[in-house]
Amino acid sequence: MAPKSQQNSKLKKRKQISGNKGSSHGSISKKPKFVDNKSSKSLSRGTVGKPFKPPKQKENQHFKSNVEKAEARKDNSVPATNRDRRVQAKELAEARKKKRKRHYDLEHELARLWEEMRKRDITKEDRSKLISKALENMKGKIPEIAGSHVSSRVLQTCVKHCTDTERDAVFEELKPHFLTLACNTYAVHLVKKMLDSASKKQLAVFISSLRGHVASLLRHMVGSLAQKQTLLQELYSLELQLFKDLVSVKESRLVDIISKLDIQKASVSRHMTSVIQPILEKGIVDHSIIHRVLVEYFTVADKTSAADVIQQLSSSLLVRMIHTKDGSRIGILCIKHGSAKERKKSIKGMKGHMKKIAHEQHASMVLVCIISVVDDTKLIRKIIISELEKDLKELILDKNGRRVLLQLLHPNCSRYFSPDDLASLNSSIPSLCNKGESGDEKAEEKVENETGEKESEADGSKVSAEGSEVVEGGKKDPLIRRHELLVDSGLAEKLVDVCINDAGEILRSNFGREVLYEVATGGADGILQSKLGEKLSALYEAIASLAAEPKSEDAASGDEHVFENFHSSRTIRKLVLDCPAFALTLWNKALEGKSKMWAQGHSCKIVQAFLESSDSSVREIAGVELQSLIAEGVLKIPDSKMSANKS
Repeated sequence: MAPKSQQNSKLKKRKQISGNKGSSHGSISKKPKFVDNKSSKSLSRGTVGKPFKPPKQKENQHFKSNVEKAEARKDNSVPATNRDRRVQAKELAEARKKKRKRHYDLEHELARLWEEMRKRDITKEDRSKLISKALENMKGKIPEIAGSHVSSRVLQTCVKHCTDTERDAVFEELKPHFLTLACNTYAVHLVKKMLDSASKKQLAVFISSLRGHVASLLRHMVGSLAQKQTLLQELYSLELQLFKDLVSVKESRLVDIISKLDIQKASVSRHMTSVIQPILEKGIVDHSIIHRVLVEYFTVADKTSAADVIQQLSSSLLVRMIHTKDGSRIGILCIKHGSAKERKKSIKGMKGHMKKIAHEQHASMVLVCIISVVDDTKLIRKIIISELEKDLKELILDKNGRRVLLQLLHPNCSRYFSPDDLASLNSSIPSLCNKGESGDEKAEEKVENETGEKESEADGSKVSAEGSEVVEGGKKDPLIRRHELLVDSGLAEKLVDVCINDAGEILRSNFGREVLYEVATGGADGILQSKLGEKLSALYEAIASLAAEPKSEDAASGDEHVFENFHSSRTIRKLVLDCPAFALTLWNKALEGKSKMWAQGHSCKIVQAFLESSDSSVREIAGVELQSLIAEGVLKIPDSKMSANKS
């Protein structure tokens, strides 16, 4: 309890406050805290103690000012329609470009002239006038505007169609800037165009402007220009620089150049080693010209030098090189001639990049070489196959990605690999061809040579009597290696499942259909038949089910019928000819009693394939129905059967 004196003082204060509220003329000595000094003049008597409200007049003024501003914007700068907005945005973009680009108006005029001069129906006289006008406008400014993607194209057209005098004038203006232009993304194409029509004197001037800068150009992505072989001589040997006039363009290989000039191979190898080693130590291996140098170096290097380079590349450098043609060949050579430890390093260096590597034209050939040569199938399954299985459908449909699968299904098939691809797989390093061979390996090689293999004089590759390329390097039997990678790893089963689930899309694909064909036929040597026979029967049923679907009258309504599609119809025809089990399933489920409907167009070849099949059971099951179609004139007798009857 509070003392009585304090209670009395509180009561007095309450009475004073209530008295002030009750009197109409009461006054207080202090202003309310919520009243602003600026707004206190507008307060009338009797408002003391009431909640403060902003004056209405001020609210209206604020509202009107916003409305007036909006109307002003609407009248002056804000477009009323979408068309006006687009026009205003275009004008604003033009103004910004003029500020940013020094020669914007000139480039705009050149683009207009370019559209006229590159028309097909224009006369030579009119084109000549336009070119002369464009060159006159660009005079004195060509090196500055040559790096623009627009002006560079105009200049290329002018150089192609202008007179010799005008071309010489352009060359003289660009001559001091060749090295800079050679490293520009757009100007490099103009330089190439100039070199195509350059005289011998101008070509010599250009080459001389690059001499001494080859090493710096090696680190530049667009610095490698035409006449690369001439520039490479700077890296081959000092003697080759002295006798460069004696070497013709035809001698593109270092071995041929050395043979023609009668230069010691050992001196060239020593000079190239002194050039290459610092580059590899610094890890500068991204440029294609380096890859070309290394390919040539392997042709002249001794055992020790070649083995040292392979050891240096087998770390993380190889994965950065295999995206080019020469880099891919280097990767193949390192895999074939490297030790087990070096192969393991190379494969581990590709970890995490398998998808990208498999989808590249040249890099995918290195994977093909790995699965054909390396005996450590556990390592391949763990690093390569485990990553590729994640996007198996995408791999099947890709032009380059399918190669790895096709190499496992049907190795070294000329239908899927070009002669250049097979030559790359069969390339070798001369000094390391017999490296690490034991007596047993030499005996095996002798037996193979006696069975019909012969040495190719062109590139040192071995070609069997049947004409198929032989990829060497592994000790394990190729069929056992394929079985471990394809069947035992579970890849084949997943491959069949993808083909069953997406049979329609894969059949209609230009590239995927080849993988499906190899899977359906069981692969070379029937590698899939032993363990996946039931799965293959399910695949035949899936394809036959697609074929049994009704013929679509409206082609725009969806995908073409598999019998009418260009790619799928040809694949099904090949399957009918080469796979009797599939042919019987297809006839029973999709064609029996309906062959007359499909005896026209692309599907006609499928129906005829039943008469061409080498399997008697396939011919018998379809013979009666198809003979009636031949009698009616609906179906024609295949040419092969007609020739057989005549004979």
